[in-house]
Amino acid sequence: MLPAVFGENLFDEMFDDMMRPMRSMEKALYGKHARAIMKTDVRETDNSYEVDIDLPGFKKDEVNVQLEDGYLIVSAAKGLDKDEKKKGRYIRQERYAGQCSRSFYVGESVQPKDVHAKFEDGILKLSLPKAEKPKLPDHRTITIE
Repeated sequence: MLPAVFGENLFDEMFDDMMRPMRSMEKALYGKHARAIMKTDVRETDNSYEVDIDLPGFKKDEVNVQLEDGYLIVSAAKGLDKDEKKKGRYIRQERYAGQCSRSFYVGESVQPKDVHAKFEDGILKLSLPKAEKPKLPDHRTITIE
């Protein structure tokens, strides 16, 4: 039986690299846990939508939020300091440089000034106002001749 680190076989990644030379950016950044990054909760309140996005390991200045053509785009980029010299030889290295992003359609009526963002403890908290529902005209009967 091979040793396991964080629930993964120590040699899985080495064999995966030999079998799959082309890996996605998310897989390179987070390995087998790429699908777990940027998990999102959306809550509806009376006046707004509250969005919580998990971004573990990122700092506030590595996270970017944009509003473009009705889409809210959340992206995060991380780099490792390659210049730092450390003694010893790595047996396993799971931290990589890379980026990830996610987008949500929020509608054309949402303006950047209306979106409130806060980042703490690896969680990005966004608050977006609800769009006002368009008022439909009163229903009136039309006589058919």
